[in-house]
Amino acid sequence: MTLQVESGCWPSAAGRTVKFETKVVHVGDPSWLEAAMAALQGGGLVAFPTETVYGVGALAFDGEAISGIYRAKGRSTNKAIPVLVSGRVHVRRVAVLDGSAERLAATFWPGPLTLVVPRDQAVPPAIGPGDTVGVRSPDHRIALELLRSAGPLAASSANRSRGKSPRTAAEVVKALAGRIAVIIDGGTCPGGQPSTVVDCTGPEPVLLREGPISLERIRSVWFGG
Repeated sequence: MTLQVESGCWPSAAGRTVKFETKVVHVGDPSWLEAAMAALQGGGLVAFPTETVYGVGALAFDGEAISGIYRAKGRSTNKAIPVLVSGRVHVRRVAVLDGSAERLAATFWPGPLTLVVPRDQAVPPAIGPGDTVGVRSPDHRIALELLRSAGPLAASSANRSRGKSPRTAAEVVKALAGRIAVIIDGGTCPGGQPSTVVDCTGPEPVLLREGPISLERIRSVWFGG
């Protein structure tokens, strides 16, 4: 059995209580991508595995869907949501990368490194405050296949705010069932540690969150070492 349905109730944007069903589809089901794309194109949220943890995403140019990520997670709107891309070519749709940030992307993508860079005006304000955006290309077959079909996705870890970042679909079900449209069960995420986050807007990289890639390695690439 590759499909199950989980339901729950949660407050809508209008303050009413909404009963909502979440479909869980395994990647062994040939229809997993079709189910995910239908949900995203309908303004829904989809959870999927990456090489670090499961993420929950919406189309990066759909401001209302991005707002839905904040509501589903109970996340403060003062905390920006990163954008995932399938590669360096597609990042130009959402952000501006200079020479140093380009070198980091060329060296560490796909992989667990999020670059905070100036964002393109096409990205809706719902992504978060300020004029920057965190961008990353995940090193995971399922995530990349989804991104190649859907385009850039605004995505955050698929947990309630301040909750444990999930490594399995079952953990996503426990946290977000009844709050999002589809959960793609791709097995256990291998990393289990969120990505390194680096601010690339100044003359040298600034570490915002420790992760699998060290600041020493980042500085070496940044300065051409």
